[in-house]
Order: sequence, then structure tokens, then C-alpha cells
Amino acid sequence: MPLSAAAAANIARTFVEARRQAAPVRDYPGQMPRDLGSAYAIQDTAIELWGDDVAGWKIGLVPVELRGELGVDRIAGPIFQRQVFSVRNGEAVDLPVLRGGFAAVEAEFVLKIGRDQDASQRVWSTTDAEEMIGAVHIGIELAGSPFAGINDHGPAVTASDFGNNSGLVIGPEVKNWRALDWKRAAAQTSIDKKPVGEGNAAMLPGGPLAALSFLLNHCAERGRPLRKGQWISSGAVTGVHQIEAGQSAELSFGEHGVLRCRAIAARGEETPAAAGAGV
Repeated sequence: MPLSAAAAANIARTFVEARRQAAPVRDYPGQMPRDLGSAYAIQDTAIELWGDDVAGWKIGLVPVELRGELGVDRIAGPIFQRQVFSVRNGEAVDLPVLRGGFAAVEAEFVLKIGRDQDASQRVWSTTDAEEMIGAVHIGIELAGSPFAGINDHGPAVTASDFGNNSGLVIGPEVKNWRALDWKRAAAQTSIDKKPVGEGNAAMLPGGPLAALSFLLNHCAERGRPLRKGQWISSGAVTGVHQIEAGQSAELSFGEHGVLRCRAIAARGEETPAAAGAGV
């Protein structure tokens, strides 16, 4: 059964407070949502409690075996303004990770929205999605949650805590992206100089355009239309790679550039954020 509004609010408050205090949540704080409607009800409440502008959205995949049951192949979570950072090619950035929680780095192609989404349009195709893109950049999604088991209990639980997002690093722009073969949009990830994953954007179902099409439809349904200048983390190209404080990662995007990060222990502050130049 869907969660009550009170239950959703209690879960949202627990996650928001834990993130602010950089404190782990040992057990899921209430009844786990089994449907995405309940998950997004928790997420919506948490967005309001967090008190920062939504600068964009992350997109994550639903496991193949659950797509029929849930009716979607992806989920979404907010990325907040104070957790978006821009770096130059090869520059290293410190990313705060919550000890006792979950943290991972993901190589991503990040889409910058070029115009406001028409709130009256209810159905969005991949052609529509392509027309919404103003630019493409390489980037790092910092996946993160106070709950270490955030990915172990199904997509609804993952979606409920900001979609398991803790920040976004934006690197150099991908030049002439409209002519880009997404199969050639490849990346490799190493942690502490050990290769842990590689892949390309075409390995994601339908690639980045299908991801953005999903999000446009999703945001239209939720009454949260995308805005010009927002950033969309389109999906993990090399996989989801857990990282701990003290470790370093290098994410190489071939001719498009290299991004580096160091995981540091998050401190209890209003909004744990990466050390770098804010966008």
C-alpha cells in the first residue's frame, strides 16, 4: 500500500537531518516504499525541507527484472545548487562522503538544458529531448546517502532519498556533440589507480536522449518542468563504483578530458558540499 503523507514526511525529515549532520542512518527510517509514487512523495517533501534550489536531476537505471512491474526503466533524483561544481580538464576536486553511509563515483555525460520545458506538453520523445539540450559536458556524479543499504532494497527505496545523489562535478564541454556517435562517447574509471570500469554512453538503454526523454515525461507528470541552465546527469557510463574517504578516483573520457577527485570525510554542516568553484 502507498505510504501515508505523515509516514512519508517522517522518512524525509530523517534523511534530511542525517545529511545535514553527516550522520549515518543504520536502518531505513520507517516502512520502505514499494511503489514509486510513495518514493517520490518522500523525495518531494525532502526537497522542500532541504532548502536549496534544484540545479538539475540525476537519472538512474531500474534493474531489468523490475521494469515491467514498475512501468519505467529509470528513476530520478534532485541535484542541488550548492552541490554542483565546475572543474577544468585534469583538475582534482574534493568530494565529501559520509562515513557509515553509501558513496560512489559515476562517470557521466551531463546534459545542460537549453530552454525551459513547456509545462503544457505532456509527452516527450527522444527528438524532443535532443532539441532541449544546449550543451553536453563530461562529469562525475557523486552518488551518496546516509543509508548504506540505499541500493539494496529496490528502486523505490533508492529514489526516496534524493535518488542516491550527493553532488555533481561538471567538466569540460563536449564539442560538436550533435555529430557524436554515443558509442564513441566512452569512459574509464580508476580508483586508487586501479581500473574498476569502462563503457560508453550507448550501453545505456537508448543512450542519453532516451534518459532525457524519460526525465522530461517524469518532470511533466510531477509538475516540475525542467528549466534552462539545469544539469542532467544522464546515467553511469562505467558503472557505480563505491569510494571511501581517503581514496582517489580518475575518470577518463578520452579526447573529451580527464576528471579527478579525492573522497574526504563529510562534516556535519548545513549542506556538505565539494571543495571547488561553485557553478
